[in-house]
Amino acid sequence: MTYNSNHIEGSRLTEDQTRLIYETNTLNVGEEGVPVDDVLETVHHFRAIDYVIDSADQVLAEDFIKKLHYILKHDTKDSTLDWFAVGDYKKRPNVVGGRETTKPKDVPTQMKRLLDEYNTKQDITIYDIIAFHAEFEKIHPFQDGNGRVGRLVALKECLRLNIVPFLIEDSKKTFYYRGLSEWDNEKGWLTGTCLDGQDTFKRLLKTFEIEVI
Repeated sequence: MTYNSNHIEGSRLTEDQTRLIYETNTLNVGEEGVPVDDVLETVHHFRAIDYVIDSADQVLAEDFIKKLHYILKHDTKDSTLDWFAVGDYKKRPNVVGGRETTKPKDVPTQMKRLLDEYNTKQDITIYDIIAFHAEFEKIHPFQDGNGRVGRLVALKECLRLNIVPFLIEDSKKTFYYRGLSEWDNEKGWLTGTCLDGQDTFKRLLKTFEIEVI
């Protein structure tokens, strides 16, 4: 999950390098150097997954989402920028896929609305989690790291609700981005991509002989 989520966002670490960091806390860069932030954010993503697992039973809240962002982005080059709010909502407007996102001044209100609507739902399904993910990415509440934080939030909610999570592979990112960009017009594209990602996760569970209830 760390490899795919970071690669979707531009990390240059290979899957083998990612695995080596996880298993041995070392890195073989070979002949070509890799950006320090790629390494840091890979290690941070492992820690963020640990935090998700430890906090899975909690009701989804803004403080949890901001903490994920802090875990992911602290100590990176971005954290040295005065205007980059690590662990807090963005201070400058940003775009995704050429589309404008929620203005910084409106993010707190929009995030509260999104969480209030989501947390009052009864019998939350994978479709509700996908819809939350789409709306979260439309708001794009952080200066950077929104995709990774959003996918970690989806993982947490799947664990809380005993739903098989979805894993978006880097090879499927074109379909994933299309689904996000066209969500308001056609919800089936993102839904289908995430359900395909759920099938990917089910295959991993089968490999490790983990029963799906």
